[in-house]
Amino acid sequence: MDFWRDFHGPNAGYILELYERYKQNPATVDEAARQFFAQWTPPAATNGASTPAADISEIVGAVNLARAIREYGHLDAQLDPLGSEPPGDPALEFDTYGLNENTLRRLPASLVGGPISQQADNALVGIQKLRDVYSSTIAYDFEHVHIPKKRQWLREAAESGRFRLMLDAEKVMGLFRRLTEVEAFEQFIHRVFPGKHRFSIEGLDMMVPMLDEMICAAGENAMSSVLIGMAHRGRLNVLTHILQKPYAQILAEFKDPIKGLHFRDDLGWTGDVKYHKGAYRAREGNEPCLISVIMAPNPSHLEAVNPVIEGMARATGTLVNHRGAPDFDPMVTLPILIHGDAAFPGQGIVAETLNMSRLPGYWTGGTIHIISNNQLGYTTLPEDSRSTLYASDLAKGFQIPIVHVNADAPEACMEAARMAFAYRAEFQRDFVIDLIGYRRYGHNEGDEPAFTQPRMYEVIREHPTVRALWAQTLVKQGQITEADASAVLNEQMTALQQALESLKPDEMMEPQPEPAPPGTARRVKTRVEIKRLQQLNDALLTLPDGFQLHAKLDRARKRRREALQDVDAKAVDWATAEELALASILEDGTAIRMTGEDTERGTFNQRHAVLHDEETGEIFVPLQSMPQAKGAFEIHNSPLTEAATIGFEYGYNIQAPQRLVLWEGQYGDFINSAQVILDEFLLTGRAKWGQMPSLVLLLPHGYEGAGPDHSSGRLERFLQMAGEQNIRVVNCTTAAQYFHLLRRQAALLTIDPLPLIVMTPKSLLRHPMVASSLRELAEGQWQFVINDEEAWKRADQIKRVFVCSGKIFVDLMNSPLRQQHPEVAIVRIEQLYPFRTDDLGSILEGYPQLEEVVWVQEEPENMGAWTFMYPQLLQFLDGRWPLRYVGRAVSSSPAEGSAAWHGENQATLIQQAYDRRPDPKTDDFIIS
Repeated sequence: MDFWRDFHGPNAGYILELYERYKQNPATVDEAARQFFAQWTPPAATNGASTPAADISEIVGAVNLARAIREYGHLDAQLDPLGSEPPGDPALEFDTYGLNENTLRRLPASLVGGPISQQADNALVGIQKLRDVYSSTIAYDFEHVHIPKKRQWLREAAESGRFRLMLDAEKVMGLFRRLTEVEAFEQFIHRVFPGKHRFSIEGLDMMVPMLDEMICAAGENAMSSVLIGMAHRGRLNVLTHILQKPYAQILAEFKDPIKGLHFRDDLGWTGDVKYHKGAYRAREGNEPCLISVIMAPNPSHLEAVNPVIEGMARATGTLVNHRGAPDFDPMVTLPILIHGDAAFPGQGIVAETLNMSRLPGYWTGGTIHIISNNQLGYTTLPEDSRSTLYASDLAKGFQIPIVHVNADAPEACMEAARMAFAYRAEFQRDFVIDLIGYRRYGHNEGDEPAFTQPRMYEVIREHPTVRALWAQTLVKQGQITEADASAVLNEQMTALQQALESLKPDEMMEPQPEPAPPGTARRVKTRVEIKRLQQLNDALLTLPDGFQLHAKLDRARKRRREALQDVDAKAVDWATAEELALASILEDGTAIRMTGEDTERGTFNQRHAVLHDEETGEIFVPLQSMPQAKGAFEIHNSPLTEAATIGFEYGYNIQAPQRLVLWEGQYGDFINSAQVILDEFLLTGRAKWGQMPSLVLLLPHGYEGAGPDHSSGRLERFLQMAGEQNIRVVNCTTAAQYFHLLRRQAALLTIDPLPLIVMTPKSLLRHPMVASSLRELAEGQWQFVINDEEAWKRADQIKRVFVCSGKIFVDLMNSPLRQQHPEVAIVRIEQLYPFRTDDLGSILEGYPQLEEVVWVQEEPENMGAWTFMYPQLLQFLDGRWPLRYVGRAVSSSPAEGSAAWHGENQATLIQQAYDRRPDPKTDDFIIS
């Protein structure tokens, strides 16, 4: 047996160590090893027959050194363009293993292992080549990847050099021209618009050619699109050179003309600053590199766009034009996220998004992450902004391979880009490129960075650009002359000057979206025939043969089948109405995506959209199996995070506006954690960027003594942000209303899309006062305001009208005081925004003896709907009737922490509403 041929690298050292143990005590090794060693003679470590045998410790040391270089070589890499020393590690030194050059020269290259062992004459040459791979201007950091197949692929890719840049003369000039375009753009704007914010890419210029490389690879792999999310740094450069946004348009935004601008009262268009905007580049022609590219708009909350891009990617790759569960193809689109080096470890939404990357309902086939690492966070140095060595270390917890690369090394940067795409294509998993550069100016161009980093910026001022460095390399190689380099730069500067001179003073910078025709939502028909509803119900209750359902669920489903035979019985509870609505929407051909926290079963054990076989654990989804469905249905429990999951669904919704997308919170107050996504995307995306979301949020809301954290869905926050027809906010109170609401939303997806915020019940999910009849589903419609039917029959006796919204109506109706006060009517506002005063007006005017209108709510006075409704009601009532408030007093906390205290306050509140007498001890409950 030729030992050195059959046992390479770590295997060699391991076998020899094992052999030493065998010689000392054969019992210390297993039987198979004893049999092998009994017939085996250890070979000499040779370069030739006359070379003496190597010491075992030298062999093991060489193996361990090679292993250390693979694991820690990145610590010795030259990654900083500004020339700072790498941290290094003793594990990378010869002395640590008792080795020197002469010793290694005597050892065989096979000890190094991998492709390099085939390229070296001895271990010394192999170790030197290994250092060149792992400790140069590119550094591979992937020993944390625990799956051997992936780790072996990464090692082979790095050590074989198969992704290294091989440029012919045409590609050499192509890269030089690209770097010239990037640099000229920044220099021109800096000269023409001094001090204006642009968040220059300078110092990270290679990002643009890297994106070129990945986009071209996507086209060559027949992908349909690339989706890019990034913050400010370099955004304008990427917009113009990757998204092909015309120079003239960007320059017009810098000039910011006044003429031609106008605002429409019916839409609320405000636009956004130039370095927040997105763009779309359509594919043209048949060239593989001409592929559709989308950059999503992004606010100053830097990493908030991460889940939005992932949701867009999921929607793009999801096939929904069939019944059943949707299919997802990871090779349809490529998501690329560009992060800041301070933001990547600093902002929690990054970890939330990474956590979703391999979950069944959120997997997008892998994302390529580029950390635009300028070694500063505004003015903060890395040691003050993170507790890790690298900005990328967060990714290690998710076993994502990382390549660190010097942004002034074009060949290394292109190798990183190629490897990232190939890994993603091979394994459909994330990949991180830590692109380490600098920023030539401050955080923005009006900032003076030398105030806080004087030494760093002294180096930067003298440091040549990557274009200049690449030009020097090409001149030395004889591929271009210095005159050629200057000519290319001058040519580009001339093109920019011509674009500036061609601008028209009144040029409009971007189109404004058109509003839907007035009254569109009211004209939508949501009724479904009784027979069709019963057929859908039967289909939803049909189980596969042999499916063993939990006994309690089985009994409930049988009762439901029987109950819906009586079309006038109040047998349709909230969950049944929801399932019938979704089933009818699927039958109409609209695909549905529903996600949320415990949403498959429902937090309150009400939905059971996913059934589990009691014996086998097999799952069955009735909405995916019903024969009537013409659209696909998917439902997933989301991870316990709100910002990333709602951002994901927003992105999915924007990319696939024809699909009904719903997200449900475990409790309404969980929406607190998603405030950035609500403020920056869902509620303002239309006004800032012209996006038209129609995402549905289901937020359990209602005061039932559960304490401050599980009572309020923060209704007041949504109403505070409501304006210019940007949202629909409802607090509906019957199953039929919920049924018609969902069907209305589905019907409006493409003709009048708006986000829909639904305050859903908790204790009322099965309450008889919320239940509806099948006939109400079949013959009713969405009601903006619901009148008091009993009071309407004695309208001439009504002197006081309680106006309320949501769960409080049940407490008012069920109170014994209701029978003692026949002069009171209870009217419910089902849609709080947009609020329709004409519907309320026709009701109030129908009570001829009306003396007083009372707003009743269970939330504190500074929460709930009161502060939003008060000015509208006051203007609407116009002094015809006085307006009073009954509710909890102003509070910093949404609710009481004691169930008993809650019960006492709720009872007092109801009594005060009916008796018209404030309690002296709690006078704040009532405000005239």
